[in-house]
Amino acid sequence: MVLALNEKKNVLLIITDAQRADHLGCAGNPDLKTPNIDQLASEGIRFTNAYCGNPFCMPNRATIFTGKYPSIHGVRCNGINLNPKIPTFTDALRKAGYHTCSIGKIHLNWYGTPWSRKYYSHEQLIVSIYTPKEKRRPIPNPYYGFKEYEIVLGHGDAVGGDYLDWVEERSPEYLELIKKRATRLFDQILYDSPIPENIYHTNYIKERTISFLEKYSQGYYSNKPFFLHCSFPDPHHPVCPPGKYREMYHPDKITISSTLNEINNLQEHDVLKNYVNVYRRARLRETNEKELRKFQAYTYGVLSLIDQAIGEILAALKSFGLEENTMIVFTSDHGDLMGDHGVIFKGPAHFQGLIKVPMIWKIPDITPKGAVSESLVNSIDIPTTILNVLGIREKYHSPGMQGHDLMPVLRNPSVKVRDNCIIEEDEDAHKATKQGIYRDIRVRTMITERYRMTVYEGFMNTGDLYDLKEDPLEKNNLWHDKKHENIKNNLLKKMLHEILNLQNRYPKKQAQA
Repeated sequence: MVLALNEKKNVLLIITDAQRADHLGCAGNPDLKTPNIDQLASEGIRFTNAYCGNPFCMPNRATIFTGKYPSIHGVRCNGINLNPKIPTFTDALRKAGYHTCSIGKIHLNWYGTPWSRKYYSHEQLIVSIYTPKEKRRPIPNPYYGFKEYEIVLGHGDAVGGDYLDWVEERSPEYLELIKKRATRLFDQILYDSPIPENIYHTNYIKERTISFLEKYSQGYYSNKPFFLHCSFPDPHHPVCPPGKYREMYHPDKITISSTLNEINNLQEHDVLKNYVNVYRRARLRETNEKELRKFQAYTYGVLSLIDQAIGEILAALKSFGLEENTMIVFTSDHGDLMGDHGVIFKGPAHFQGLIKVPMIWKIPDITPKGAVSESLVNSIDIPTTILNVLGIREKYHSPGMQGHDLMPVLRNPSVKVRDNCIIEEDEDAHKATKQGIYRDIRVRTMITERYRMTVYEGFMNTGDLYDLKEDPLEKNNLWHDKKHENIKNNLLKKMLHEILNLQNRYPKKQAQA
């Protein structure tokens, strides 16, 4: 039975950027305090084995919005814009009568959009500049299925977009400082932010999200249900916690990765040794204990600020009488290596800290309270599940969506709808550096309940095989272990057929007369 329009659930999708699955108090982190997200988990279901479809921002965000793998939607790596002709699940919601709104980072275009408002970003530099009124070009509406949007571009406190209009109105004395910071910060790991807490972009996103909820509660959007995408650019580097959040966690009093001093696993790897410290800005950058401790402490600081913002948003949802009819999903686009095996950031090393993401669902009358599920799930499952939970007719769905419907798991955490997750990564680099050339690479990973298998294009006789049950820190690569030869071969066969199954089946053959 399909619900009447005004009876349909609203949706609040909250996304962070580069947050590890274990960077939550409810996930057992011994140092990080996230009481508000923990409370959300206590009211819904938290997944302990949620994986991204791709460990980079743009590809996985495009996967979340299209329900298709990067090899299908075309955003194979950062720097490729999502073709606006490819339907998103927000398109489906809008056509089904939802008011769709995004506040914060969308990143389906390379650092913003090819269009501009008052402030915009160059395609390859996060540097916001003033555009004279006569030269402004409007952003298409709807924008990837969003009827309403307020966009934040960039990372750290070097961000632009609609946020700058808010800064200009709220604290104009900081406008030029924020606009000039991007080119200075883009290559940084962390920075002591001169931006006050009250005008930091996390508070902008929080304030605008609450404003939307208030307007909705006052009937501003008639009787339409809403889909609200609330997206924070943090904790992606450079991490720049403002004010008290910079000192909230002492670097010497936090637990860091136990494999920090095991970079030899990468330096001796047949493939990955070619990628460590080659492209230092954002790929497999070697670190040390002093640097890691400060990087991680600052990461915890911005996450605590986000947690505070989420707490206020959820309190507003309740105070406006919207909580009982709103589905809430919390996740991140990918993780961060955060010192695992001696490196930070991301890259073709598909260790758990990078590819595993936080994921929490709270759906009134569906999800049990305080449930924890070990079932395998993937970012690509999010849009399919949301559409099915809402009862959106299939005629509105984008053809060829590849995610699984998680509804059985949301009702019963012990149910399993997957026996594996596929993770894709393509890098078109050609980046010359002082160290050499950051080569193109294509990687495919399959996660099962017990194993992680990774293969690298062009390397027939090597790869990764880790027993996640016996070796959760992924210290012992079993690829060349003769005792695991049969397991490896069986997993390779399974992976081949899974990848074949993901190949595009569109366009369909025309029916013959």
